[in-house]
Amino acid sequence: MFVSLTTKQTIMKKGYILGVMMLIGLSSFAQEDEPADTTRINLGEKEILIIDHSEDSLIIEDGDTVRYEFSKPKPEAHWAGVDFGVTMLFNSAGGNSFPNDPQWNNDPARSQVWNLNLFEHKFNIAKEYFGITTGLGFSFTSVALKNNYILVDTPDSLYAFMDTVNNYSKNKLKAAYLTIPLLLEFNTNIDSDKSFYLAAGVVGGIRLTSKTKRKGEVDGEKFTIKNKGTYSLNPFKLDATVRLGYSDFGVFASYSLLPLFDVGKTAEAYPLTFGLSVNF
Repeated sequence: MFVSLTTKQTIMKKGYILGVMMLIGLSSFAQEDEPADTTRINLGEKEILIIDHSEDSLIIEDGDTVRYEFSKPKPEAHWAGVDFGVTMLFNSAGGNSFPNDPQWNNDPARSQVWNLNLFEHKFNIAKEYFGITTGLGFSFTSVALKNNYILVDTPDSLYAFMDTVNNYSKNKLKAAYLTIPLLLEFNTNIDSDKSFYLAAGVVGGIRLTSKTKRKGEVDGEKFTIKNKGTYSLNPFKLDATVRLGYSDFGVFASYSLLPLFDVGKTAEAYPLTFGLSVNF
């Protein structure tokens, strides 16, 4: 976890300002005319100058030339948060059809991905406007099969056959991954609440769990069948990704650089995922 000192700095800044205001209320003083960015306070034989030199710092000086500088918080990265999107599977030629493995002609509207991105850190390169972002998160993906296919995983292949008895209202292959991003991030403003952002790079992942889930109804009785297994899913993932937006809201798109399944066990399938993001 990466911990920022900006909260502590903000509290200290507010504490100094509050202290000055209390001294003003308890002491007689005269305020002289100064430029808009300067306030002069007389406390008996002491004089305090509060000088706001810029939007980025606040400097307090007294007669002994004691200086206190407070910088605004650095902009946050745009990784930590929640993503929600849909997934389409593409073949090795870039098309979205699988003539020899029709089970991978998935239903994009029902193939969802949830990304829970918990931690982030940004290494500044060009001040706060350009840097490298990394972090840690989890990705939960599901591939919805259009028909009543049942997946069978053997040591040599992953194939499917049609269930001619049951009609499934939900038929999905689901997997969870631990993810780590490596992104180049651009921001237009030091204040992340007022900044447009663009981040591009890769997101690596390690598969944690996987299973199939089927729901249906027989003679008026609803049923759910869950089967855990690897289903020849690649243990690793590597996605090229781009994220852009304004403030805490944005969009993202990712395309897998590695096949979804072990090579040679079924058709090569590459997920394309896109959707909305909300940053913490």
